[in-house]
This record gives sequence, C-alpha cells and structure tokens, in this order.
Amino acid sequence: MQKIQLFGMSAEKGRWLLIPLGATVLLCLGTVYSWSIFRKPLEKLLKINATESLLPFTILLVLFAILMPITGFYINRFGTRVVTAVGGVIMGLGYILSSLDGNLQTLTFTYGVIAGVGVGIAYGAPLTVVAKWFPDQKGIAVGLTVIGFGLSPLITAPLAKSLIDTYGVRQTFVILGIAFTATILAISTVLKTPPANWQPAGWNANVSAQGNTFSSQGTMVQTPAFYGLWICYTIGTFSGLAAIGISSPLAQEIIKLDAATAASTVSLFAVFNALGRLFFGWFTDRFSPKLAAIVSFTLVLIASVMMLKASQGAVATYLVAFSLFYFSFGGWLAIAPTTTLIMFSEADYAKNYGIVFTAYGAGALGGTLLAGRIRDIFGSYTVFFYPTTALAILGIVFAVFMLKRSFSNSTIAQV
Repeated sequence: MQKIQLFGMSAEKGRWLLIPLGATVLLCLGTVYSWSIFRKPLEKLLKINATESLLPFTILLVLFAILMPITGFYINRFGTRVVTAVGGVIMGLGYILSSLDGNLQTLTFTYGVIAGVGVGIAYGAPLTVVAKWFPDQKGIAVGLTVIGFGLSPLITAPLAKSLIDTYGVRQTFVILGIAFTATILAISTVLKTPPANWQPAGWNANVSAQGNTFSSQGTMVQTPAFYGLWICYTIGTFSGLAAIGISSPLAQEIIKLDAATAASTVSLFAVFNALGRLFFGWFTDRFSPKLAAIVSFTLVLIASVMMLKASQGAVATYLVAFSLFYFSFGGWLAIAPTTTLIMFSEADYAKNYGIVFTAYGAGALGGTLLAGRIRDIFGSYTVFFYPTTALAILGIVFAVFMLKRSFSNSTIAQV
C-alpha cells in the first residue's frame, strides 16, 4: 500500500496541521460573535434602535442554522475544498457589500442573508476534514478545531474595534471581507479528505458503537428525549446568543464602561465560550446529558440573578455573569452534538444533528429579537434577565423529566 503523506510528512503526523488550519477558517467565520462591537456605530450611522441593530445578526444566525445541516448532504458530492472556498467567498462578499451606503434592510440582506449563507456553507467542511483524518481521536481533534469559532472574538473583537475607530464601520466591513476571503481561499486548497478506508497505522477500526438507543431519524423525532433535547438546546442558545449580541452595548449603558474596555471584555468572554465547549463535551460524555444540561442552566440562572442586580460600576458582577453566559452557551455547542451521538443512531448522526441544530436557529431568533425589543421598550437591557431566569428554571425541569435515560460512555463528537 502506498504511503500517504500530508505536508511532506506521514499522514499520522501531517494531519495535526489540519487542526490549526481548520480552526483558522472557523475563526474567520466566528466573527459573527463580535457583532456587538458593530452595533453602536451602526445605530448612530443608520439612526436605528437596539432591536434593529440586532436584526442582521439574528438573520445571519438563522441562515447559518438552516444552511449548516443542508450543506452536510453536499460535502461528499462537491468536496471539502470547493465547499470551503464557495462558503468563504460568499461570506466575504456579504461583508464587502455591507459597506454599501444603504439602510437597515440593505445591511440585513448583505450581512444577515449573504454572509449568513456563506457561514452556513463553510462551517461544516473543516470539521468533516478533521473528523475523517482522526477516526481514532475524533472528539479531541474536532473539539480543538471548533474552538476556533468560539475563540474568534478574542482576536476579531479588538481588531474590529480598532478598525472602526481608524477607518469607520463601512470600511471595516471591506477590510474584514477581503481578509477573510483571502484566508479561507488559501486554506481551502489544502483541506482534503483521506482516501476511502484510510486509517492511521496501528489503529483498529473494528470498534462497535456504544450507547445508541434509537436507529433512525424517524424514531428520533418520535421520542420525548428528542423534544427534550431540542427545547433545552433552544433555551441554551436563547440566553447565550442574546448575551453575545448585547454584551458590548450593555457594558457601556449599564456598567458605564467605555467602548474600548467593553470591546476588550468581549475578547475575554470568548475564552469562556471555548472553555465551555471543552468542559461540557467532557462532562456530558463522562456523566450524562441530563446532568450537563442541569449544570448549564444553573449557571445561566446564577448569571441572570447577578445581572438583575447589576448597576453602574458593577464591573466584577458584569464580568462574572457574562463569563457564565458565554461558558454555558459554549457548553451547548458540545452538549447537543454529544447527546445526539449518545442517544441516537451513530450511523445517522450527521442527519440527526442537522435536525437538532434547528434549535440553534430558534434560540437565536427568539433571544436576540427579545433582547433588542426589551431595550427599546424599557430603556434598559436589565429587564431581559427576567425571562432568562424563568427559562433557566424551565430548562432544568425539561432536563430532569425529558433527558432522564441512562447513557453509556461514548466518544465525544462536536460536529
């Protein structure tokens, strides 16, 4: 058998370089999590309110949630290189067109729809590449790759803030669009999957699937466990994505931080987003989806109560509470896919998780729009933490009564 090489090394060694490359693609796509940095400048420029400035962000998340599972059916047909490149170009085009001198509707279409389609198309390709090159360490490899999406604001939030201060928000869209397109196109050229039936030397592929309770999409959607997972995932993303969307303006309005400091906190929270994915991926696999969901919602409950009492100068309260929001939200990007793998057929995992992932879009739509609407009606984001408190309690109830099966240990798969 011919020896396969990657980057001039044996495949077993060279495949590790695919992880930082894939993470870089996801870092570019994950700039969406820095949207709160753009909101204040856009509200001033376009003369729009808080609800309206969240609309492009919300639409992007919904399109991402719709396109990501659909694209999964076409990756094998067109190849990961083509899918990554096409997604990167469309996303970059969306950013560049967002610089046009238009109104809210124009921005919603260029950023929300066009860039959202690009993110949805490209997101799954790097994860597919890494998963196929690491059949022996899929959980670790894919988990390290997907961190790029969650960690993106650590780099892109201060970068966007600096560019906006120097060039203005419209020119910032152009600069980021060009940079992201060039980066993703360059990396797409090396994102190839291994030959059929390839496996790393010394690894035994004949390992039986563990812990799967159901065997098909049909049976999955007919079970209470699926609806429990879907509702819990929706609640988790409802609070988390809303927190991401409002973190910077809330810090300026309630805590009275200056814009630069508020932007830097978004970078800090990105670290907790990434840590949440690692911790809850391990926790769900080690213990159970039910316990992981309960812990996550308990953290949201604590954070919500803290923010209900936050006032001017309460910097520590804000930092701790939003770190918990980001940590819990990042956790759901591990809890949901890992639970899908544990509870349902591993053979149908990609399709099953595509169905479960629609909860991400539902949570994005509900959380971000409600947060903006509350700000416009009551003049403060504080009131938003009453519904997040109630939903956290409701989430615990759903987790207890609808995610109560006994699970076996299985490999974490954060695709």
